[in-house]
Amino acid sequence: MSLPPRETQRLAWTRAALSDPSASIESASVDASFRSYWRSQSGGRTWIIMDAPPGKEDIRPWLDMAARLNDAGLHAPQIRASDAELGFVLMADLGSRLYLAELDQRRDDRTIVDGLYVDALDALLVMQTRVPCDDLPLYDDARLISEMELMPEWFLQRHLGLVPGCDNWDQIELAFRALANNAEHQPQVFVHRDYHSRNLMITDANSPGILDFQDAVRGPATYDLVSLLRDAYVTWPDDRVYGWVEDYRRKLVHSGLTTVTSDTFKRAFDLMGLQRHIKILGIFCRLWYRDGKAGYLGDLPLVWRYVQDVGRRYPDIAPLVTLIESAIGDRDIRQPSP
Repeated sequence: MSLPPRETQRLAWTRAALSDPSASIESASVDASFRSYWRSQSGGRTWIIMDAPPGKEDIRPWLDMAARLNDAGLHAPQIRASDAELGFVLMADLGSRLYLAELDQRRDDRTIVDGLYVDALDALLVMQTRVPCDDLPLYDDARLISEMELMPEWFLQRHLGLVPGCDNWDQIELAFRALANNAEHQPQVFVHRDYHSRNLMITDANSPGILDFQDAVRGPATYDLVSLLRDAYVTWPDDRVYGWVEDYRRKLVHSGLTTVTSDTFKRAFDLMGLQRHIKILGIFCRLWYRDGKAGYLGDLPLVWRYVQDVGRRYPDIAPLVTLIESAIGDRDIRQPSP
């Protein structure tokens, strides 16, 4: 049986890029986009092939961000070959030791966990202080709010069946405005946008390896910090999270990026987390109802718990939390709607 055209093209391109006509490839992973990743062995080492179908994905931003991160001394994959027209990249293999798996397995070993977060936070500081970003798209008011609008569309209406009325929209818009204002009043830095345990690899040298950076923008300094410490896939007690937050604030102060107090920075972190997690409620539902990727529904409870617990602490956000609570009722939000 002949391979489908894209698979044939992918294999032929990989063999040519490796100068190895006998190279084979096997699936390595897929993600929430149209990209897929493949692994090949050649010349005594393994390689990763990224397949980003033209018309659905553009690899040029990925290549640009990889170069910026590597130039700053961070550990993004080294590129051996790429073809923007075909949508293929051949890169060094960062291995299979994902942060998420290690954190799950070693969560009771405080020394190991703290060490992983120290590495990730040190890398984040380098990103925010050494990676150029003035020419990147702005994480501005329009982008921040359009992201949050995914929540009422896909989570409230499509998933929970609630069509917001005028009073409901007042609650939603008040919260969205407060969250957007918080983001805009922070130092603006390089923002990875998905800096969390599924996109960080434990490597033998210069750990962590950093993945999935193609959507980077110039935006608020707490965004990637929230992505890492209020992860949608792994959770930690508040006292531990806020300890890491304060440690990072001190590093930012030392670097000259900010002079804010601990309380001010903690509030900025909390509100930035609400913006991100409100958005994620919508994204995870859209991944199922639009794209047929059901696995993300299982991650909704943790994301909702963040929104619920943190949102109640802030008067501009609490009415939105109450609205969502009334829409959920006693429903298991992991279950798709008919």
